[in-house]
Amino acid sequence: MATYAIGDVQGCYDELQALLARIGFNRAHDRLWFVGDLVNRGPKSLEVLRFVKELGDRAVVVLGNHDLHLLTQYEGFERKRADDTFDDVLGAPDARELVDWVRTWPMMHVEGNFAMVHAGLLPQWTIEKSLVLAHEVEQALRAGNYRDFLADMYGSKPARWDDSLRGWDRLRVIVNAMTRIRFCTSEGTMEFRSRGTAPPPGYFSWYETRTAAEPAIVFGHWSQLGLKLTERITALDTGCVWGGALSALRLEDRWLVQVPSPGYQPIGE
Repeated sequence: MATYAIGDVQGCYDELQALLARIGFNRAHDRLWFVGDLVNRGPKSLEVLRFVKELGDRAVVVLGNHDLHLLTQYEGFERKRADDTFDDVLGAPDARELVDWVRTWPMMHVEGNFAMVHAGLLPQWTIEKSLVLAHEVEQALRAGNYRDFLADMYGSKPARWDDSLRGWDRLRVIVNAMTRIRFCTSEGTMEFRSRGTAPPPGYFSWYETRTAAEPAIVFGHWSQLGLKLTERITALDTGCVWGGALSALRLEDRWLVQVPSPGYQPIGE
């Protein structure tokens, strides 16, 4: 049995199928870890969702910012963006079923020597604490009043974690860290305007603020950072939707496989 961590798919269904063929994926024995952002900006979000859903417990998917964007679009809480490409999902006869399934995805997954999250974690959060906080968001998304949470989920403030935070502010900070973060201060203040790899003055790449020995963190989200494999981090967003590649890493021995993409968007984010 092998476990493959796969970077941001973003609707690139053909590349995903080519990647699985390349690694010789066997659904009877192997498992797939997806770092989030299964949908949007690529051409076949619906096919991706249906395929991964059909895999059942052979796949683990953590929520990414584009997956949450799909939820808010479906529920009518956010305007359509010019580069959104998941109308195929919104108009599908099984849209409700798919959206309800997306709401069940975890924010974070920890198993063995690896922890997976879409974007990153704040320096004050241990892996154990991060899991507890992730569960708070998961419970809100699965609750009967989940629409109330989605209506208040967006916004970049508060920009810093505080254990005393309550309500939507508390959940918003957790979501922002786990699905949007690139840079933060050593005290955990997040910065969302910068999108390259050079941190603003006083800020650091979020993973540089983590000092404790812990499971290696597998993440995506940051296509400009690209592939980055160290003992501490596994960054797998290699910009498939922008004309880069879709990447898979076999966690047991760190065998890397990539398939190229023609690209479906002119610039990366």
